[in-house]
Formats: sequence, structure tokens, C-alpha cells
Amino acid sequence: MHNIIMSRLADNKFVLIAEIGVNYYDIAKKLKISNIDAAKFMIKKAKDAGIHAVKFQTYKAGTLTVKNSPSYWDTSEEPTTSQYELFKKFDSFGYDEYKQLSDYCNEINIEFLSTAFDIESADYLFELMNVYKISSSDLNNLPFIEYQAKKNKPIILSVGASTLEEIEKSVVTIKKYNDKKITLMHCVLEYPTIYEHANLNKIISLKKHFPETVTGYSDHTKPDAKLDIIKTAYNLGAVVIEKHFTLDKTIVGNDHYHAMDFNDAENIIKSIESIDKIRGSYEINYTAAEEISRKNARRSLVITVGVKAGEKITKEMITFKRPGTGIPPSEIHTVIGKKAAKDIAADSILFKDMIK
Repeated sequence: MHNIIMSRLADNKFVLIAEIGVNYYDIAKKLKISNIDAAKFMIKKAKDAGIHAVKFQTYKAGTLTVKNSPSYWDTSEEPTTSQYELFKKFDSFGYDEYKQLSDYCNEINIEFLSTAFDIESADYLFELMNVYKISSSDLNNLPFIEYQAKKNKPIILSVGASTLEEIEKSVVTIKKYNDKKITLMHCVLEYPTIYEHANLNKIISLKKHFPETVTGYSDHTKPDAKLDIIKTAYNLGAVVIEKHFTLDKTIVGNDHYHAMDFNDAENIIKSIESIDKIRGSYEINYTAAEEISRKNARRSLVITVGVKAGEKITKEMITFKRPGTGIPPSEIHTVIGKKAAKDIAADSILFKDMIK
């Protein structure tokens, strides 16, 4: 299995996860192909866009929700009002199908993930992926978090709709049984999340309260043309970005209406690469591009009057002028009181071989 996520994080590199979820069912209908072929097609498009990992959702409606569980999404976008009825439409995949998808991801070099929503799927996904992703909806499900933590794989935990105390309890639970990397994903459980509700400063707070973890952002806003939400999240410290993925944002329902498509994903990758170039290095030093300015825009010690060989140099004989090719002003103490090693003309830059 390709361990792309953890390898990139070890190198302090950005990670983009495409949340395919169950959107492949609708793509299959649109393209008149099988669900498994649609899922593979979406994986291939994600890879082609430069995305680093894809994520699915593994559940059975009957183990996830009671039959009269109400909706929590925008029903003008997804009209189904029963969680059970919605999830029942998209729960046909099991181990065999996810094994095919995991194998295909390995074949084309993109990382496979799927969020487990029950014990059975948490067990059979173990051999198929390197990282466990736990949903915000299970953040207070400490028994289930404990169960997955005991698998001792890195964990990505979304923390939407939660309090600091709840997050702390979840992190403590994970650490009790697991010594691998934890990534906390800021998330707003509003589908779609309007831009004013993105609350991206929470990313800074997560970094402050949990400095030993990686910080990320799971985004449910509709993609904006300038990618301001994603770019801001990254600049605030979210090095892992997860966003729903579709091949057609006009499809009604499910997670298409707030998902990124191929072009959005390409633009996100390019934007983050551009930001990284702008941000540069953490090293406090001058850059190669500044070398000529450092040389010519700084000043040197300059003699103001003609001086004969053997004559003592006094402070009154010295000024500071550009370029900075000679003795720097910071070393004036090495010149005052010394003698000229040769005749020096007025308005000459002083060099070390001119004094003795």
C-alpha cells in the first residue's frame, strides 16, 4: 500500500484528499456504467488532477441510523429527509469492492482511504489502508474511537460540531492505545457551509491546543472561483485539506453540490504550490536574489581626503557610501587609528589591504 499521506507529512508537504464518498453511484448512472467502474473512474480523475489520496465512506444504513432519523443537510440540494432512506441508496459495497478500489489505487499510485462507520468495516478495511479516518459524527463515540485506535495506525479525526473538551477526550482516548500520528481536521457540519460560517481561525486554535498533532481542514463550502477558503485554511496552518469530489457539480443531491471537480482540484494543487513558493523558507538569511542588492545597495567605509602611506587614519577622515564592496561600517573600529598601507585617494572605498 502506498503511504503517500504520512510520507508527505513527514516532509512537511501539503496533502489533498478527495472525498469521493458515495458520489460514484450518481456518476455511474450518468455515464451508464457500473458502480465499481464509476468509482475507479473517479479515482483515476483524482489522480490525474494531482490529488494525493481518495476517500470513500463504508457503512450499512441499518447499522448507522434508526429508520426515522431526520436529515441534517440542505434539503433544497438533497431532498431526502430521512437519513436511513438516503444512506440505504448507497450502501451496497463491501470488502470485495473496497479491495478492488484499494488495489486500483495501489496500481496508479494514489492512497486509498475509507471512513468506517461500524466495527465490521473497521476490521476489513484494516488490510486495505494505511490511515484510519474518523468522521466528526463519531467524535464522541469513544468506544468506536478506542476500537479503531487499537489498530495502531495513524488517525485522521474530523472535529466538526464539537467542543474543546470533546476533542480532548477523543485525543486522549487515541493516545492511550495508539502511538501513531494524529491529524485533527477542522470541519463545519453544515452542508453546504456558507463562507461566513467557515470559522477558519479555529485552525489556529487547534494548532495551539494540540501542538503534537497535525492540523487539517475538511471543507464543505461550495468551491469559490479564487479558492479563498482553501488558501486561507492552508495559510492558517491546515496542511491536510479534505474536500468532497465529483465529476459533475450540477448533479442534484448527495455531496455533488459542495464538491470540487477536476478543475477545482487542479487549481487547488497549483495554488498551494504557488503559495509555497511565495512563503519560501523559514531560515532567517538573505536569498540569492538579494545578493547583488546586498553588495551594491549597502555602504562601505570611504576615505574623504587623500591619505599618504604611513599616515594614521582618524574618524574625521571616514564616511559611509555605496557600494558595499569594501570594509563595512560595522567594522569601523578596525580602521580608526591604523595607518595607510599605501597612498589612498580621496573618495576611495577602503579595503583591508589598504591599512596596516
